Amino acid sequence: MRLNDRAHALVEGLLARAEEYRVEVTDLEGGGRMIDCGAKVPGGLRAGVELARVCMAGLGDVTIAPGDVDGVPCPIIQVLTDHPVAACLASQYAGWQLSEGKFFAMGSGPMRAAAGREELYAKIGRTEKTRAVVGVLETRKAPPPAIVAKVAEACGVTSDAVTFLVAPTASLAGGLQIVARSVETALHKLLELGFDLDRVVSAHGSAPLPPMARDDLAAIGRTNDAILYGARVVLFVNDPDDSVVTIGPKVPSSSSRDHGSPFAEVFARYNYDFYAVDPLLFSPAEIVFQDLRSGRVQRFGETRPDVLARSFFS
Repeated sequence: MRLNDRAHALVEGLLARAEEYRVEVTDLEGGGRMIDCGAKVPGGLRAGVELARVCMAGLGDVTIAPGDVDGVPCPIIQVLTDHPVAACLASQYAGWQLSEGKFFAMGSGPMRAAAGREELYAKIGRTEKTRAVVGVLETRKAPPPAIVAKVAEACGVTSDAVTFLVAPTASLAGGLQIVARSVETALHKLLELGFDLDRVVSAHGSAPLPPMARDDLAAIGRTNDAILYGARVVLFVNDPDDSVVTIGPKVPSSSSRDHGSPFAEVFARYNYDFYAVDPLLFSPAEIVFQDLRSGRVQRFGETRPDVLARSFFS
């Protein structure tokens, strides 16, 4: 089944229980529909889990487990997938910048595979043609008609065949779906480092869900820190030439010159310009490679509960 078809099945299940999940669907001006998961409605943890599953086109499981940060109870968001490249890069990765006038949002989800315009698809393939598309936007605003039309045209569908799920960063659902990107950040880092992602067979990741911040800017800091200083990823690989020995130390966030401070401080240092931040920073705190052929286990990086405590609780 195509990625967008899988996501549509999840969307219909979510809408069938909209009141229970505290989400709301509205028709968009210019066509298409929007499912609000936390902008003008409460949303919640369960909406966040479903939002993360939609991002991964249903090719990954997302669960909440107990945990702590510096001794303070804190939910841990766990992700596992047996289709890591399709779920995390072809679908989940937030690689589509959508802007029109004052509207801006990063687009993720399987609609990206239907458009197939991002550079990474030349490396991973997995584009698709479909009759309807599903995307996830990190925003508080309804996308204007020009955005709906832009997505529809890029994906080769009509405007009324576009479904957006939206949630701001400073919401339970929005924060959870971002923290559910532990595996995605590891795979994207490996892609940039030239690792053969066909060697990655399965993956598991976990990261703490931070307290909801007072506004979206503060929430960006906390959700990034959850990954950079709290995420732990295990990749199950077939690595016949043991290339992990060379690449492994470059994967965790500690390989970056900007590592060591809460992201809010780093972000402010660069005048809130994401593209000025060292790209090597955006990766999990700790990564473990388990080789399915040799049985060898290699670990790189470590979590930093001290930085997490500064970010989450100060």
